[in-house]
Amino acid sequence: MKIKIIENGPYLVSGKIPLYKMSINADEEGNICQWHTDYKFPLKENYILCRCGKSKNKPFCDGTHTNTDFTGKEVASKIPYMDRAVQLEDEKFKLTDVWEFCDHSRFCLRKGGIRELLKSDNPEDVKLAIDEAKKCPSGRLVLWDKETGKPIEPVLETSIAVVDDLQKHCEGPLWVRGGIPIESTDGTIYEIRNRVTLCRCGKSDNKPLCDGSHWMTLKEKEEFRKKWD
Repeated sequence: MKIKIIENGPYLVSGKIPLYKMSINADEEGNICQWHTDYKFPLKENYILCRCGKSKNKPFCDGTHTNTDFTGKEVASKIPYMDRAVQLEDEKFKLTDVWEFCDHSRFCLRKGGIRELLKSDNPEDVKLAIDEAKKCPSGRLVLWDKETGKPIEPVLETSIAVVDDLQKHCEGPLWVRGGIPIESTDGTIYEIRNRVTLCRCGKSDNKPLCDGSHWMTLKEKEEFRKKWD
């Protein structure tokens, strides 16, 4: 199983990796809180997924990138996650955070946000904080059990999900799940992780990773980051 990034082109997926169409859903108060599986594509040995965002056969590539000005240059850092992570600790947990992974899916914002929830003595707040960390599709946020020293990771099927953001009325990233290797155009392998989000709109400033550009402007991303810093 592997995802190969083609220079200024699509993602070549090989090894019979299951492909799903999934959506992120909000509760009655507008908080993003649930994943919903909408469709499972027929299983194929190999397939090619659009990376420029302009294919007329999404999520699959139809060659449109060759007739546009799409530039898919990879700029995302290959420094391992833990070597870059900002850490926040309390008595029971450690939260690691690498902002550059953020795809702005907003699962971490419920009830004041994961950082505030971890400060609470209410067991329900802590339970919600764990849920928020586990549902972060990009793996930007990882919660660690200090007693065991192990990350609290969701169990994810080795698969790819084509994400739709119903609240923002737009297409989201490709959610790569279960430790699938992602090969750069130069032949090197990005750090293999349980969850990663790849850009499929062609607009990310952190290619091949999604940075929320499918719905956020640069100004909005900067303002959102200030709330975390």
